[in-house]
This record gives sequence, structure tokens and C-alpha cells, in this order.
Amino acid sequence: MAVYKCKMCGGTLEIAEGMTVCECDYCGTKQTLPKTDNEQNLNMFNRANHFRQQCEFDKAAEIYEKMANRSEDDAELYWSIVLCRYGIEYVDDPLTKKKIPTCHRTQFRSILDDPDYQTALEHADMLQRGVYESEAAYIDKVQKGILEISNKEQPFDVFICYKETDENGRRTPDSVLAQELYYGLTQEGFKVFFSRITLESKLGTEYEPYIFAALNSSKVMVVVGTKPEYFNAVWVRNEWSRYLMLMQEDRSRTIIPAYKDMDPYDLPDALSMFQAQDMSKLGFMQDLIRGIRKLAAAEAPVKEVQKVEVAVPANANVENLIKRGKLALEDKEWEKADDFFEQVLNENVEEPRAYVGKLMAQLNICTEEDFCSLEVDFSEYDNYKKAYRFADDNYREKISSYLNTALSNKNRALYEQGLGLLGNAKSFDDFLNCRAVFESLDPIDGKDASIQECNEKMYGIIIDRLENAYSDIDVKWAKSASDNLSGYYDLSDFEIKYNSKLEEVTKNEGLYQQAASLLKNGNTEEFGKAIDILESIISYRDSSEIVRINKQRYIKKVRTEEYEKKLDTINEERKRLYEENSSLGLFAGKRKKEIELRLRELYNMEEELNSEYSDVAHA
Repeated sequence: MAVYKCKMCGGTLEIAEGMTVCECDYCGTKQTLPKTDNEQNLNMFNRANHFRQQCEFDKAAEIYEKMANRSEDDAELYWSIVLCRYGIEYVDDPLTKKKIPTCHRTQFRSILDDPDYQTALEHADMLQRGVYESEAAYIDKVQKGILEISNKEQPFDVFICYKETDENGRRTPDSVLAQELYYGLTQEGFKVFFSRITLESKLGTEYEPYIFAALNSSKVMVVVGTKPEYFNAVWVRNEWSRYLMLMQEDRSRTIIPAYKDMDPYDLPDALSMFQAQDMSKLGFMQDLIRGIRKLAAAEAPVKEVQKVEVAVPANANVENLIKRGKLALEDKEWEKADDFFEQVLNENVEEPRAYVGKLMAQLNICTEEDFCSLEVDFSEYDNYKKAYRFADDNYREKISSYLNTALSNKNRALYEQGLGLLGNAKSFDDFLNCRAVFESLDPIDGKDASIQECNEKMYGIIIDRLENAYSDIDVKWAKSASDNLSGYYDLSDFEIKYNSKLEEVTKNEGLYQQAASLLKNGNTEEFGKAIDILESIISYRDSSEIVRINKQRYIKKVRTEEYEKKLDTINEERKRLYEENSSLGLFAGKRKKEIELRLRELYNMEEELNSEYSDVAHA
């Protein structure tokens, strides 16, 4: 017999035939079930759940996807793939003691917009859908909290991935090597994420927001390891596999495996395709830093840049150095140009053209006219501030016009980006995010109209969700979502619909709970009343499913009572005739024959009764 395992705690579940939702007796968690009753498939499903509980999300997802390819209408398989994609681990809530989801693979896309989540809803029945929507709403809230924290973090240049402790809790050699690498890179001016140091001020908090921010901002990841099993350790693999997924979307990212005291052929297959570095090789650190400096040059400030020797006479004048700096810019020799303009400042520290030249080298543009093609706010750049400070009125007006044009370009680009997001928006949160983009813009044609369109779309979604609400969850969501339109939209019509729907749902909830109480009592009459109540609110929550499951039980219960009542009548008459027959004397032959004839009639009546009530008759 196939055994179902709890996907939260791993305990054995007690499952009746046809169930799609159950509650674990061990952890008390309500959960959905797969459709399969095949023992081999169920063993595969339990094995995938085991990997997911161990946070080995990639292994688990691979099994779920294979099963989904063979059974395309099983909602539970698509939901399980979603849990792996977002790195969902169920942990004990210290307050309620129940299992709640926490997120180890945060993404910018809401779980509510995930295509596999949408597919799971399409194939789910009413009971499963309710569980999925409730879980997804909670996970979405968790993910938004993570994103809110991560958005406040400063970007990193390099992410060092490694195993901190071994199976005995001792610090690994990998940790020591990683720390040496951290100091080497930070001395060169890079912003480096090294969990041992970076997260030491975050003790007692969830680390995911900070790891997520670092993974998404780093241009380079260095994976440090001294043993094959350390490269494959659960959390190490979780980090570098997440980074590989980011690399698929952004080809400018790079991952560098760095190994020591092991054969490079023992690297995980996914890392073996990248150029690995041997940490025991002489000059490893210098080679790695030089490579990272090239990869992250656009993002990382370099503490010391090798100066290009420029043959300039000791008495070279400022104008000649500025001309040579401009020529270097035209040739896109940014470091060389910066060096020329630095020499100008050695001659005259208040020369605004030198600061503008250094700004151009910093922004990688060849001429001052190229400022007008930028989409960057460079007003906070130190070189711009000094150029503006030391410029005369005419030059100050000129560079101010460059900035204004660049800001206008940026504003227009962001507006176009917002229109693109609006064109692809589907969910409430999509339109809410689009509105935030438009609101962040400086005045521009179409801005107000776009904000209004977002508000109209959001209002339409709220009203649709409210009108089709079948539970208090949807009604409360509509009320909460409407807060985002306060001050933007006339909500008087919404308030009327909300109060009406809330009254309807409250009434239905009361009837639903009354029916649930009647069903628990087991009394046939109350059982029937419960069915009648649920049929009167058949579209509310899982009323239709409960009626479907229990109506046949009710009919059978009524027929059983009818059968037993009629059978008791026959048995009572039979007993009375047997007792009368045993008391008759030798000369009561006529009565005995009458009794015998009646007993035969009763036997036939019992046979007919058993035939009529064959579905409930006792064996």
C-alpha cells in the first residue's frame, strides 16, 4: 500500500480514498496531496519532498518536473515546483508552534504571477485551490518583506561563496581561504560580500534579504572549496546555483570556481564548464584580482590604477594637457585620459574643464556632446560637483544644460520602461508597481494619464475579486487592496459593494459553521439539516465538495435506519411466533400450521427486504 508523507515534517499521513487535502496528525498542518496512488510514483514524490525539506531545491525540482511531464494535470506537482523555485522551507512558528513557510530563494517576480503557480490553480479542485491561494498569499508577503530590506542594501562587486563549518561545527579551511581573499579584494577597493564578516552585524535576523541583495548586485562570484563535498554542500550549492540562474538573464556576470588540494575534475558538473583557479598556484591572488578588476571595472572602484606613463615636458601648460586628455577620450583610453586631466589639476586645482574631462572618462564618453545622449543622473558625482563649483557663469550654464538633458533622457527612458511594464501587467501588484514607477518621474507628457490607467486597472481587479469572492479571504483582500487607491479614486461605490459582500460572506460563514457543527454530531436528522444548509450556500468555500462527499453518506445512513427498523419488525414477529409455537400442546396442530405458514412468509419478507436494501443490508 502506498504511503503518503507529510511535506512539512515527514510524518506518515492518514489518507482516505479520494482526498485531495488532509491534516497531518504530527505537525497539524493542512496540506494538499498529489493525484497519484501508484506506489512507485508516490515514492518518487516522497523522495522529492525529502530533498526539498533538506533545502536541496534543485534535486527536488528535477524530480517534480519529471513527474509533471508524465502527469500534466496534477496540481500538486506544479505547486511543488513553485516551492523549489522560491526556496520554501517550512519552519516552526515560535508563537503558534505550527509550520510556516520561509523563503530562501527570493525573486523579484511575485509568486502570485509565477506560471507554474497559475497552472497549479488551473488543475486544482476547490479544496486544493483554497490551500494554494492562502499559502501563496503568505509567501508573497514574506517575499515583499525580504525585498523591502534588500532594496536598502548597498550593491556589492564580488560575492564569495564557501562552506563556513564542517560536520563537527569547526571552521573549514575554505573559510580561512575565503577570508584571505576577502581582505585581498577589499584592499583593492572592491565591495565584497563575505558572510562571516558581512553578516556578523545581522545576528538574530533573517539572512535572506542580505544574501539576495548581494547575489543580485554582484558582478562576480568566487566559489571557494577544498573538497568536492564542500562545493556540493546544501547552502553552498544553493548560493552558486542561484547565481547561475542570474547569469542566464545577465551575461555580464561571471562565476569563478577556486579550488585547493583537490582535482579540478571533481568540481560539480555545473561549475566544471567555467575557468577554475588553483589557489595553491603561485600568484593566484594577483591573477584573480586582475581578472576581477577587468570584469567588474564598470561597477567597482579600484583603489589603485596603474598609471600610464605620459611623456609631457615638466613645463607643459594646461591647454596642452587638456588637448591630450581630449584625444585620449576620443580614442576611448579612459585611464590615460584621466591621468592627463589629473596632471592638469596638479597645475591648477580649480580648472573646471579638467573635472569635466575626468567625469567623461568616468562615464566612458568621448566628447562633451555625448553628455546629451546619457540617461544618467551624474549630479552627485564628485567631478561634476567640483566642475560646477569652479566654472564661470557661461561654462556652468553649459554643463548644467548637459545634466538637464541627461535627466530628461533618464526620465523619458524610465517612462518608456513604465509603459512596457504597463503593457505586460496583469495582476494588481503589477499595476501597483507600474504606478510607483510613473509617480517617481519628473513631469512628462502622459505621466498623469498612465497613473490614472494604473488606478483604473487596479480598481477593476478589486471589484472583480470582490464580486466573485466566495470567502472572507477575498473580501478582506479587496478591502486591503482598496487602501492603495485612497486619495486616487472615488471608492464610494466600492464601499457599498464591500459592505454588501461582507454581510453576505459573514452570513454564509455562520451557516457554514452551523453545518459543520451538525455534521460532527452524527445524528441523521442533523446530518440532513447540514446538507440542506450547505446546498443553500453551495458556492461558498468548499460547501459543494463537502456536499458531494457527504450526501451519499447521508442517503446511506437514512436507508440503513429504514432497513433496520423494518428488519426489527420482522424479527420481533418471528420471535413472538417461536415463543407461541413452543407453548402449544399436542392438540394445537391447526395453529402450528398457521404459525409455520406465517414464518415462511416472514422469511420471504426478509429476503425481499434484503434485496430492496442490498446496498446497506447486513451480511
